[in-house]
Amino acid sequence: MSEKIESEASRLDWVKWAAVAAIIGAAIYANSYFSAESLLLRTIGLLVAAGASGWIAAQTVKGRAFVNLCLEARIEIRKVVWPSRQETTQTTIVVLIVVFIVALILWLLDWGLNGIVSSIIG
Repeated sequence: MSEKIESEASRLDWVKWAAVAAIIGAAIYANSYFSAESLLLRTIGLLVAAGASGWIAAQTVKGRAFVNLCLEARIEIRKVVWPSRQETTQTTIVVLIVVFIVALILWLLDWGLNGIVSSIIG
């Protein structure tokens, strides 16, 4: 029974996605058409259109899956052990030193190869 409901829902998904595309297209056209109006009003209109299209998109099968993914990612972020300020500073310093050393090596290599090629070419 649930497979039948899911198949019917997924059949109607293309209608929802078409509505999302129509709303976004209309919002882009309206923003261009009303270019002489206040930027604040046009921005509010675009945000309302984005919210409406996002809500419609979230009602589809793929949209629900995306919302679930975002909620699960939020839960996983809470589990992360973030480095302390001292660890971040030390790691940044090490990265900067390594980048400087590699840049110096590449500069010396370029300088040496340039000298070799210049002596060969004449």
